Amino acid sequence: MLRKCLILLPLLLLGALADEKDVLDLTDSTFDSELERHENTLVMFYAPWCGHCKRLKPEYAKAAELLIDSEPSITLAKVDCTEGGKETCNKFSVNGYPTLKIFERNEFRSDYNGPREASGIVKYMKSQVGPASKELTSEDAHKTFLETDEVTVIGYFEKDDSPLSAAYHTVSKKLREKVRFGHTSQKELLDKLSHKNTIVLYRPKLLQNKFEDNSVVYKGSDSISDVNEFITKNYHGIAGIRTRDNAQEFKNPLVVAYYSVDYAKNPKGTNYWRNRIIKVAKDFPAYLFAVASKDDFQHELNDFGIDYAKGDKPVVLARDAQNKKYVLKEEFSMDTFETFLKDLQAGALEPYLKSEPIPDSNAGNVKVAVAKNFDEVVNDNGKDTLIEFYAPWCGHCKKLAPVFDELGEKLADEDIEIVKFDATANDVPAPYEVHGFPTLFWAPKDAKDSPVKYEGGRELDDFVKYIAKHSTDELKGYDRKGKAVKPRTDEL
Repeated sequence: MLRKCLILLPLLLLGALADEKDVLDLTDSTFDSELERHENTLVMFYAPWCGHCKRLKPEYAKAAELLIDSEPSITLAKVDCTEGGKETCNKFSVNGYPTLKIFERNEFRSDYNGPREASGIVKYMKSQVGPASKELTSEDAHKTFLETDEVTVIGYFEKDDSPLSAAYHTVSKKLREKVRFGHTSQKELLDKLSHKNTIVLYRPKLLQNKFEDNSVVYKGSDSISDVNEFITKNYHGIAGIRTRDNAQEFKNPLVVAYYSVDYAKNPKGTNYWRNRIIKVAKDFPAYLFAVASKDDFQHELNDFGIDYAKGDKPVVLARDAQNKKYVLKEEFSMDTFETFLKDLQAGALEPYLKSEPIPDSNAGNVKVAVAKNFDEVVNDNGKDTLIEFYAPWCGHCKKLAPVFDELGEKLADEDIEIVKFDATANDVPAPYEVHGFPTLFWAPKDAKDSPVKYEGGRELDDFVKYIAKHSTDELKGYDRKGKAVKPRTDEL
């Protein structure tokens, strides 16, 4: 048994090494000389014990493999900051792992701010090297350029120094990380395609359907803003493919269908549902539509009270312009989807509100707010209010809890409300924005629509001084500097 293990171990190690065979392994002594040999290099500075690095490595290795024949040349490399690359990591101020940087030969060019999965790395790096738009000098080059699974934009210009061409190239530089651009002034090609002095957005064969045009021709002016708007408006089509990397591009009002979206393993099944979404969505231009992998966006399903989306059919969720949330409660069909959209557009749907139950008793000195009683406990209480948005698992929140309790007791007789709100179990109401825990806001009784983020200290005395200074009416037990005052004789 031991012999088998000893034989198997080297084979396993060899397999692990083979996975990264296309990634350059750099050290302090080889860093400059190796980079000088390569036109463009993405370098990952890592630590072997780093969990994020371990997750990135297989994607990084796959990207390196995909970029082997790239033009211009793109190489992927790595530096172990705990061993042979310590000095290099210090030189480039690496203080977190993994850190990725782009080099032109051995000159640092920019930090890498792109995706962390293989196809995204490839697309991002191709957008970073060479011209933003590829010149297509022949019909064959044009045909080959369109043989892709990506949305592609091509500019057709009789003169490459025309005003429209100049605007196009400016936009291509601006959007190069997201969009694949090409351009041509080849006369025979322009004559054959009947595209002269215009721009065309092409949808890849993978995403083509009978409900929208496979290509869209630009009919605007020579202005940069018009060209930019044409591309960004049409890029995703009627129902875009929403991923973790591009999620922020999809703005409200937004309707998303979540299911097993996987164009790599199941393009036919993915398009089966996407086409049904598009067929209905095309009649509701006031909304932006997308399809998304339910596995990649489980956290969004959770925000709508869905712990697990069972079955193959899409789960449809929506947010309106005010960010209110809506759920298609019936099983998906084109009929139920259309009815849902009509009711959504008519304002006939009840918004979904993620909320804990309203407490049976709320008599404590620190009031408990949940989404369903937030107006009652905070907005309509007629008092200046200090609100803590917390998470039950947060260590800083646990440390603050006894201080908050003491503060509530100390100000129990004042015209002040001390409130806590579990932001992990309840929807945070507008206009509050919570990005970490604990987050505290001060809401004056006459300005509840304009709360102020509390940035002060978190000791009892810090809170008392802040509230004493900012309270609408002077406190009974403290002056404006937060010093305790003796009660008046008529109060004894």
